[in-house]
Amino acid sequence: MKSALKVIKELIESFYLIKRLSIYELKSKNKNNYLGILWEFLNPSIQIVIYWFVFSALRDKDPIELIDGQEIEFFSWLLAAFFLWILFYQATIQGSKSIYTRLRMLSKMNFPMSIIPGYVIFSQFYVHIIMLSIAIIILNVNGHYISIYYLQLIYYMIAAFALIFSISLITSTLSTIIRDVHMLLNSTLRMLLYLSGVLWPLAILVEQFPKVMEALKINPLYYLVEGYRAALFGTEWHLITHWEYSLIFWIIVIVLFLFGSMLHVKFRRHFIDYL
Repeated sequence: MKSALKVIKELIESFYLIKRLSIYELKSKNKNNYLGILWEFLNPSIQIVIYWFVFSALRDKDPIELIDGQEIEFFSWLLAAFFLWILFYQATIQGSKSIYTRLRMLSKMNFPMSIIPGYVIFSQFYVHIIMLSIAIIILNVNGHYISIYYLQLIYYMIAAFALIFSISLITSTLSTIIRDVHMLLNSTLRMLLYLSGVLWPLAILVEQFPKVMEALKINPLYYLVEGYRAALFGTEWHLITHWEYSLIFWIIVIVLFLFGSMLHVKFRRHFIDYL
C-alpha cells in the first residue's frame, strides 16, 4: 500500500511534467519521418480501411443486434471499438518498454521513474482523442447521432488510462530485468484482440459456450469495449447497468496497480544497473 500511495503522489506532483513530456514524446517519435506526426493517424486509418474492405466490400457481414434491439451495420460496430483497441495496444506496448529504452536518460535526469510509463501512455491519448473524433463524425454520417450517453466516454477514457498504466508498471519493470517479457506481451496482446469482442460479438457464444462467454466478459478490455459502444450508440448507461462488471473491472485494476507499484518501487533503484 505504501508503494501505491508513493506512486500516486509522484504522479499528482509531476502532472505538469507528464503533460510536457508527453507532447515531446509524440513529436520526437516521428521527427525522422517526412510526414511526422501524421503517421500516428495514418497507420490506424489504414488498418480500419483494410477491415472495411475485407468485411464490407469483399463480403457482407450481417448487422450486429444491440441490447436495445437496434441493428448496427458491422463497420460502424467495429469502428466504435477499433480505436480503443489501437490505444490499448500502442500504449501498453510503448509503456512496457518505456523504462529500459530510457535508462541512459534516467542516469542524467532527476525525476520520479514512475512518471515515465505515465507520460508515454499519456502521449497516446492525444492521438486517441483525434481518432475518436473522426470516428464520431463517421458514425453521425451513418445515422448514429451524438447523445447524452457520450458523457460515459470521459469515464471510460479514465478507466482505460488506469488499466494501461497499472499493466505498464508491471511490464516496464519486468521487461527492464528480462527483455523477453516485452516480446511475450506483444504476442499476448495480438491474441487479446480476438478475445475482447473487438472484431466479433461474444454473444454468438451464448448458445454453445455460455460459460466461455461469461469468462471472457471478465476481461477488463471487453468491459471498456462494451462501454465505448454503449456510449457511441446510445444504448444504455453501461457503467451503471452492468455495475457488477464495473466492480470487477476496478478490482482487477486496483490489484494490478498495487502489485505493479510494489514491483516498481522495489526494483527501480536497481534499474541503472541494467544500463
